[in-house]
Amino acid sequence: MKLAYLFLGPMALFLLAGCSCVLSTSSGNLLTFVGCAVREFTFLAKKPGCRGLRITTDACWGRCETWEKPILEPPYIEAHHRVCTYNETRQVTVKLPNCAPGVDPFYTYPVAVRCDCGACSTATTECETI
Repeated sequence: MKLAYLFLGPMALFLLAGCSCVLSTSSGNLLTFVGCAVREFTFLAKKPGCRGLRITTDACWGRCETWEKPILEPPYIEAHHRVCTYNETRQVTVKLPNCAPGVDPFYTYPVAVRCDCGACSTATTECETI
């Protein structure tokens, strides 16, 4: 029997964009928060030939209900795995500093507008099973 492990959307989106990411801290007890919400997220936007630019944006963050239970018929398990994922985004473009001649200085990244618990979509999230 395989257990599914899902990597939350915000980190995956920024990793796919080629960024070094660090989740910013905010007030409130994040250890006990259950649900899915828009939260401030800071990362370093960079590309070859340009200096990096630290960006603070909004991303989806949270924990969603997930469960598995055994059943008598194949596949012998009923699974319900939901992840905190983007419901609505908008794109923002910034100009990276000190780019080499001939290097496009513009960098586009997604900003979360609305987040929900939902099925993992490989269009916006890195969905992994182990």
